[in-house]
Amino acid sequence: MSLLPELRYPTVTEVVSAARALAAQRPGLCTLRQVGVSRAGRPLHLLSVGRARPAVLVVAGAHANEQTGGPTLLALAERVLYERALRADTSWHFLLCADPDGTSLHVTPAPRNLFDYHLGFFRPAGPEQPEWSPAVLPPDRLPPETRALTRVIDEVRPYLQATLHGTDLGGSWVQLTKDVPGLAEPFTKSAAELNIPVETGASDAAGWPASGPGVHVMPAPGAGAAYPSMPDDARHSTWYHVHRYGGLTAVVEVPMWASDLVDDPVPHPAPAVALRRLADRLVRDALEVERVYTDALPRLDGLDGPLLRAARWALELVPGLAADWTHTAPADNTRAYIGSVDAFGRRLPLRSAAMLLRVLLETEDRAAPRLERLVARWSSSFERRFRARWVPLAHQVEHQSRTVVAAALHARDRAT
Repeated sequence: MSLLPELRYPTVTEVVSAARALAAQRPGLCTLRQVGVSRAGRPLHLLSVGRARPAVLVVAGAHANEQTGGPTLLALAERVLYERALRADTSWHFLLCADPDGTSLHVTPAPRNLFDYHLGFFRPAGPEQPEWSPAVLPPDRLPPETRALTRVIDEVRPYLQATLHGTDLGGSWVQLTKDVPGLAEPFTKSAAELNIPVETGASDAAGWPASGPGVHVMPAPGAGAAYPSMPDDARHSTWYHVHRYGGLTAVVEVPMWASDLVDDPVPHPAPAVALRRLADRLVRDALEVERVYTDALPRLDGLDGPLLRAARWALELVPGLAADWTHTAPADNTRAYIGSVDAFGRRLPLRSAAMLLRVLLETEDRAAPRLERLVARWSSSFERRFRARWVPLAHQVEHQSRTVVAAALHARDRAT
């Protein structure tokens, strides 16, 4: 049974409708209820299957631009509903979208290439992201989406929280707040079967220990950060909220476009030199966006909104990050890691430029054509450098689903 079309990413409304239809098939086993509202008043829905006390919580839509999570969540819910063994002694709970406001602003459901993807790009500034806001805001300023998510965690007390993330271009990897022995084998097997590279040196997990290829375990509190300038700390995010109940979080990342350049474990001949070169390019690219932003700002007449805030926030990360890459010893010396940092360094100014472009197009600003050419050029260069190839949506969903199920089974063994 297929709940959603293959060729595009569903809207939040479509995900909710599909979940409602699924719950209606087995009303004695499933419930769909509202568990909160967003800042703009959009409802947050939780689909629950089963009533056993050991629980798994699956979260989709934590990052607005990472839209594989919605169809993956539905595929998982359908699988749990029809495979009795998965729910025999475990209840499953699915937060359909953690950030419906942000997701409504990311408007490229069927991108043909990275330029298409970036024309509709949106990813909120860090303080506005539901999972990350506790790492950068005091408790009394947390957004309602974050409070709703933590209330759900407090209610179901999951032994595993699986949060569904993704990357535009790269490979697949898993981040764990505690190790899950045995997860690496089914994870890498699934990736190989579906021709998805494993991102063995993910920059998001720089310096973390690995329990297997692409499976990264967050370091213990007090461990030094690979990028000291970054303002957020995963150990203060909602990922760690489950620890008070003895649980753990698995962050499952899957790419839209794949690149084998992030799956090369061979040592890089000069990683420190490469990082300095990437830092220089990062600064240059950010300055190009900064110049457009500075030129256009007086014409925006005090305009403020999520797109501008996010574009500005991304630019503000650049100086510190470039200094980290220049003055801190490489967290990893493999070609995979340098490739992942290369992608990160391209991604940050490109995203800022894309979100600023949307603002300039909406206001018919004279700088829009110049910035659109820049976004097109950077998108094309990104694709060529990494030899991007599209990962069919069905493969993205299948790999993410398999990894969550494997994590649930292995984490259950760990908990018992």
